[in-house]
Amino acid sequence: MKISNIHERIIKRPINQVGPLMDSLSSSRDKLWPHEKWPPMKFDRELSEGAKGGHGPIRYYVKQYKPGKKIIFEFTGPPGFHGQHFFELEKKEEKSTIIRHTIEMKIKGQALFLWPMFFRPLHDALIEDSFDKLETNLSL
Repeated sequence: MKISNIHERIIKRPINQVGPLMDSLSSSRDKLWPHEKWPPMKFDRELSEGAKGGHGPIRYYVKQYKPGKKIIFEFTGPPGFHGQHFFELEKKEEKSTIIRHTIEMKIKGQALFLWPMFFRPLHDALIEDSFDKLETNLSL
């Protein structure tokens, strides 16, 4: 089964102010991932192409990293998750930015039941919390 899950929010700040916060992902100064409420995103090294890790039972590696613009992760687990998820920024206007998180994957096996009943609702809440954290950090 094909899954497409997209969250986006307009941030009323220029992309050059939002980009560094997205780039802090998984670092000790992370301004995006809501590790205060959710399992932290951790990698075997700093955020860079090829870094392996994930959060909780969700495993992936950094397939592509364009600082200040896009981070693409390729799933390696749980079983039945085949595809990618990514954060990206898009300039909306001179002083606004769209932040988007997208999952594009195919699921099979147990994931056919686990995604809609367990993972999707948790994922949706986590991503909205991450967007809230980003906005909060931009207002400080």
